[in-house]
Amino acid sequence: MTQARNHRDSAHRYPRGRLVGVIAAIGGLAGSVALTGTAGAATSTVTIATTKNAMLGTILVSGNRTVYTLKPSKTACNAGCLQVWPMVLLPKSVKHVKAGSGVSAGKLGTVKRGSLFQVTYGGKPLYWFSGDTAAGQVTGNVTDAWGKWSDVTVKATHSSSSGSSGSGGSSSGSGGAGF
Repeated sequence: MTQARNHRDSAHRYPRGRLVGVIAAIGGLAGSVALTGTAGAATSTVTIATTKNAMLGTILVSGNRTVYTLKPSKTACNAGCLQVWPMVLLPKSVKHVKAGSGVSAGKLGTVKRGSLFQVTYGGKPLYWFSGDTAAGQVTGNVTDAWGKWSDVTVKATHSSSSGSSGSGGSSSGSGGAGF
């Protein structure tokens, strides 16, 4: 009986800080898997397609999530960056990306990242923004420590005041990278 109580008492003395740290680490890994899993790991293909955005025009998406390119700063996009900006990766068994509706297949490609391949468009690697929480959101047109992030606009809106087909004028910040 004393032995059982000592065992129970020692279980209660386990440092809660460590337990919280372990739970947080496991949660972080699960979050990383969920983010990279949206690249199409459950399917046999990854498709880059287009969607219409009222302010920007026609933009690229993967799995209904907006994709972005990076004009890098002097600070490299490291592990912390990739938590905010996950790469659009092909699953291990997939070698080619599929061009969906409105996408020029000739502009799609990949670049090797360890044992996986990151999807590119026009030679620029593609990323998702963790702040986009719903299909079609475009909240990642920002400049941060890692550089300038831009959605990929394949056809700008005609309603921009400059009439330019470059970076789809928007009152909510800078538009996307024109292709």
